[in-house]
Amino acid sequence: MEYRCVATSVEGFVQQLAVAYITHGYWFYVAGEIPEGKDLAVVDAKLIKRYGIAISKWARCRRKKQGLANMQYLRHGRFFVLLATKGRHAFFERERASFRDVRRVPIKFAGYSIGCRTGRDGQWHASVRIDPGTYADLKAFIVEAGIGSSVENLTNHFVRTRLQPYAPVRGQLLSVWRTLNRARRTAGLEGFPVECVPSQRRLLQPFRPFAGRLDTLATTDGIAGAP
Repeated sequence: MEYRCVATSVEGFVQQLAVAYITHGYWFYVAGEIPEGKDLAVVDAKLIKRYGIAISKWARCRRKKQGLANMQYLRHGRFFVLLATKGRHAFFERERASFRDVRRVPIKFAGYSIGCRTGRDGQWHASVRIDPGTYADLKAFIVEAGIGSSVENLTNHFVRTRLQPYAPVRGQLLSVWRTLNRARRTAGLEGFPVECVPSQRRLLQPFRPFAGRLDTLATTDGIAGAP
């Protein structure tokens, strides 16, 4: 059967990883970069075959009932991640020195920190945040650039980050906005309206060319409530 694994954009990769996989219990992972010179399609096929990933949803259901783990594979460019649910699988033996639990060690990719946290309901939810280093750099840049900026330019600064406003990401962007407004008021300037901060994320088809846009979602989507 055909197994789609190549996300055509950063945004599509993050959406597929967080919403389609981590949300559904794919918590154990190995991530890395395929070396230059390696044929990406050959590596994809090798890993998919090695771990028996290309199976139907019915086969996945049977495996789960038998206490066996299921796996997924996802790649964008040369960055890849192998993911597994809990259960018995050769993956855990082969990768015993390498695999991580996303609930404890988030996946760092393209400025995002993609993990899994408990929500107010006590359940595990995918959590997409800006990674600490990227956040510190972004905050310093926005605050410095925003002191003498117009509303239009500030909005463009936020848009150009290309960071999709999942609820935790939007919370971080709002923190940047508040810091900037405090700095502006200290300088005797008016604060910027909250509308400068992106509030909706794009819903994508991750495996289509250019991960074409379908719609927009408010940040109250399936994983938005995750802290």
